[in-house]
Amino acid sequence: MNKSSSKIDNQDELSRVDAVALAKMIRNKELSPVEAVSMTIDRIERFDEDLNSVIHRQFERALELAASPDLPDGPFRGVPMLIKDLWAEENGEPHHAGVKGMRDAKYIAKADSDLVTRYKEAGFVIVGRTNTPEMGAVATTEPLSHGPTKNPWNFDYGPGGSSGGSAAAVAAGFLPAANASDGGGSIRIPAAMCGLVGLKPSRGRVPMGPEKEEWGVSIQHVVSHTVRDTSAILDATAINFPGDGVFAPEFGRPYLNENFQSLKSLKIGLKVSDPRVEVNPDCVEAVHSTASLLSDLGHHVEEASPEALNDTERVSELGWAFGTNWSVNIAANFAYLAKRLGRELVEDDVEPGTWFLAQRGKEQSATNFVKAQGIMASLRRELANWWSSGFDLLLTPTTAQPPPLLGLLAPTEEEPIKASIESVPYSVFTSPFNTTGQPAISLPLGSSNGLPVGIQLVGAYGREDLILAVSSQLEEVVKWSDNRAPFHA
Repeated sequence: MNKSSSKIDNQDELSRVDAVALAKMIRNKELSPVEAVSMTIDRIERFDEDLNSVIHRQFERALELAASPDLPDGPFRGVPMLIKDLWAEENGEPHHAGVKGMRDAKYIAKADSDLVTRYKEAGFVIVGRTNTPEMGAVATTEPLSHGPTKNPWNFDYGPGGSSGGSAAAVAAGFLPAANASDGGGSIRIPAAMCGLVGLKPSRGRVPMGPEKEEWGVSIQHVVSHTVRDTSAILDATAINFPGDGVFAPEFGRPYLNENFQSLKSLKIGLKVSDPRVEVNPDCVEAVHSTASLLSDLGHHVEEASPEALNDTERVSELGWAFGTNWSVNIAANFAYLAKRLGRELVEDDVEPGTWFLAQRGKEQSATNFVKAQGIMASLRRELANWWSSGFDLLLTPTTAQPPPLLGLLAPTEEEPIKASIESVPYSVFTSPFNTTGQPAISLPLGSSNGLPVGIQLVGAYGREDLILAVSSQLEEVVKWSDNRAPFHA
C-alpha cells in the first residue's frame, strides 16, 4: 500500500461532486460559496503537504470574494478554481512559470489574462496556483523552483506535465476541475496519468490574450473528472475577445447537451503505433478495449490513420520542425519574462535544460524557423484532408508509456536535456495535434499496474462537439469518475 492510503478522506462526500453539481447546490442554497471554498481550502491544507500540487495559496482573498455580494452570478458562482502557474496571470498574485528567477524575484502579476477574466465572469473563485515544470517544457512536474508533484494514485510516480499540479489536485479531490494548458500534450498527458478527462480545444477556441497569441501550438482549458464539467466550462470560457488572432469555427453549442443520446454512427480511425517509440502493451490494450466499446455503441472503427503520422522520414521531419518551433518559443519566453523582471534572464535563473533549449532557439536562423512553420502547415493540411475523406475521429493511446517514476524524467547537470528526450514517449501521440490545432481529448479508459493510462480521441478542426458527444457516450458506459485515486475517498 502506498503512502497515500493512510490519508483517505472518508467524510467529505463533496470531494466527489463535479463542478456542475456543486454549482447547482450553491444555486439551490444547499451550501454557500464560502462553504464550498472552505472545503477546498481544508483539503489542500490537510493533504497537499504530501502532494505538492498547490504552490501558491490565496485563501484569504478567495474567502473574501466568496462572501462578497460582488461575486459574479455566472454559471459556476462560488465554485473553487486553481490556476496553473503558466501564462494564465492573475492581477496581484505571483506568476513564476516554474522559473527559479521569477520565484526568487517574487514577481507579482500586474493584470488578469483574458482566460482568468472569463473564469471570474463565470463565478469561479480562485484559491491558488498549481505547480508546473519550468516554462511547461517537459512531460513531468518536477521543477527545481518548487519541487516535484506526486501522483495521487501512487506517490512514487509523477502526475505528468506540464499541468501536473492541476491534475494531481483534481485527482486528489481538492476541487472538481482546475486550469491547465497544452502546448505538446500538457493537458492530455497529466489527465491520462491521473485518471482524468483532459480536452485540448481547437486553436482559437479559448482566448490567450492579452500577452499570448491564439495561433501558436499552446492552448488552455481544464482537467476534470467528468465530460460534463469539461463541456460546461468550455461553454463558459470559450468566448473570444476583440483582437484575438484566431476564431475556431462553430459546429455545435452549447457543448453541454444531450445530443450524445442520439448521435449517429461515426467512422473512427485507430492508431496504436509510432515509428519513434515502443508502445506499452497496456496502452495498446486501452485503445483496443475502447474500440470495442465504440463498436458496441454503433460506431465503425477501423485501423486507419493519416500517412504523415506513420512514415518514418515524414515523422522525423515533423519532429525537427516541432523541436525548432519549441526552442524558438522557449527563447521568446525568455524575452517575455525578462520584461517582467526588468532584466535579462541569466543562466542561474533557470534549469540547465531550459537554458540549453533557449540557447538553441536563439541560434536558429529565421530561414529555419520559417521552414519549420511551412512543414507544420503542410501537416495541418494533410491531416485535414484525412478527416475530410470521411473519418470523424481518430482513436490513439494518449501516451506510449504509463506514468513514470519520479526522477526518471528529471534533468541533471550531466544530462541537461534528459527531460526533453525522455518526454518523447509521452508526447508522440499528442503533439501532432498541437501542430495542426485540432481538438483532442484524453479519457481515463485504461490502467497499468494500478496506475491510470488514457486513450485519445482526435477530431477535425473545430469539432469539439463530436469529441465531447462520443466521450459522453463512453462515460455513461464506463462511469470512470466513480473510480478515484486511493488518496481520495
